[in-house]
Amino acid sequence: MQLLGFDYGLKNIGAATGQTLTGTATPQPPLRARDGVPDWSEVEALLREWQPELVLVGLPLNMDGTESELSARARKFANRIHGRFGVAVEMVDERLSSFEAKGEVMARGGSRDYGKNPVDSIAARLIVETYLNR
Repeated sequence: MQLLGFDYGLKNIGAATGQTLTGTATPQPPLRARDGVPDWSEVEALLREWQPELVLVGLPLNMDGTESELSARARKFANRIHGRFGVAVEMVDERLSSFEAKGEVMARGGSRDYGKNPVDSIAARLIVETYLNR
């Protein structure tokens, strides 16, 4: 099964593709967003290119499992993808995905300037991997 995952954010929305047959995920270029709203034609282009059977959207929960302020916005983003494009969408707990992604960048000798080195698509890859590993 082909998967497409998103790490929802207000400035950038990370994207990654995944495949259940191989159990792998690959980051894609992040989408720019204005206050959490993407260019929907870019989302459509990704869907057309990868033709996923399932879209995954990271659900940013607090460490105690409660919903964060961003949770409602991520759910709205997921609902819009489903409504606009008619694809199946599932929310995936993304606690610590951005933290892990930043750790990966630092481990490879990257800088802490995440504006120049966004980690959003690495976080999206981790979201897809979370789904694949459960």
